[in-house]
Amino acid sequence: MTWLDLAPDDPFGVHNLPYCSFATGRAHHVVGVRVGDRVLDLSALESAGHVDAAGALEESPTLNHLLDLGPDGWAEVRQRLRDLLTQERHRSEIEDLLFNIEDVSLALPFDVGDYVDFYSSEHHASNVGRIFRPDQPPLLPNWRHLPVGYHGRSGTVTIGEMIDRPCGQHKTADADRPAFGPSTRLDIEAEVGFVVGVKGGRADGVTVADFPRRVFGVVLVNDWSARDIQAWEYQPLGPFLGKSFATSISPWVVPLAALEAARVPAPVQDPPVLDYLREAERYTFDIGLEVRWNGNVVSRPPFRGLYWTPAQQLAHMTVNGASLRSGDLYASGTVSGPERNQVGSFLELTWGGTQPVTLDDGSTRTFLEDGDTVIITATAPGPDGKVVGFGHVSGTIRPAR
Repeated sequence: MTWLDLAPDDPFGVHNLPYCSFATGRAHHVVGVRVGDRVLDLSALESAGHVDAAGALEESPTLNHLLDLGPDGWAEVRQRLRDLLTQERHRSEIEDLLFNIEDVSLALPFDVGDYVDFYSSEHHASNVGRIFRPDQPPLLPNWRHLPVGYHGRSGTVTIGEMIDRPCGQHKTADADRPAFGPSTRLDIEAEVGFVVGVKGGRADGVTVADFPRRVFGVVLVNDWSARDIQAWEYQPLGPFLGKSFATSISPWVVPLAALEAARVPAPVQDPPVLDYLREAERYTFDIGLEVRWNGNVVSRPPFRGLYWTPAQQLAHMTVNGASLRSGDLYASGTVSGPERNQVGSFLELTWGGTQPVTLDDGSTRTFLEDGDTVIITATAPGPDGKVVGFGHVSGTIRPAR
């Protein structure tokens, strides 16, 4: 219950409270939290003494100082916000610090440290293998033994909604002479991302059990992909220019604490994994994504079916000695289910461009055209039958520069 006028089924009620970086008429952004269709100014809230976050919220433009507090600090701030928003006696103290969501501008919610993208959906990996390597087994021998991933470019992570069509080399009929130009096979990857927080700077020796102590929250991710550039360059070292031009995330960071009711058993793994990837309690999250292409719902990928869990991804990316720091972001990789209407990429949806999709206006698509807009949304079960909303990540394609 809350003293705000919220519908009982509002996906952004006090059971959720996703964080953001926002601005109103002021010249700089500050940290906020969403409740219903309003944003609460956490900087002003701490300045007024209504919440104590050791200065992490006051005049901070991003969530990074909050990420530095670690899990105890995150829990204390969250509980205080829930108290302020549910106890009527606090209403007069903070009502003026709430802004209508239509009146604010949003920015990248945290300064991104390192960015890692995984490849954790068996259905997606198998589909891609069949499309790219039709005469070979769809999964390579290492796939069931480790969460395959690659390092991306943190500097191209954005919440911006305009995406420039990338240019690069791509294969031609003459195998010895590639061509250069705008990508003609521009694609999406619908994913879920995890935002890392570390108390005291850096963390080493992270295990699967450390997941709830190192991950602050969750965002939606669209890891845009130029399939023609990727197909030419990725052998033998993997993704590079076909991926690094843009990665979009949602502006709202849903706290991991808001997803307790969404925990579900993860798929059984066979063969058994190595000890450092073995989980005493093997779980994932029942997050349902939805992909809209020019307003048409073309897919509903289910996150719960991913073979490798977020905890295993976190442990694997640090097992070689790599450290974590606040603001690191890692993404699940494309989320795809077993059905065509559950895939998280247009490469799969159109089977490499051989099965065009017909949109409601009668037009057909294989890959993204200039002017196309893709919007990815998601929800998850919340407590007491409620729903947790993630907002959306959106992008419209501009012609190559």
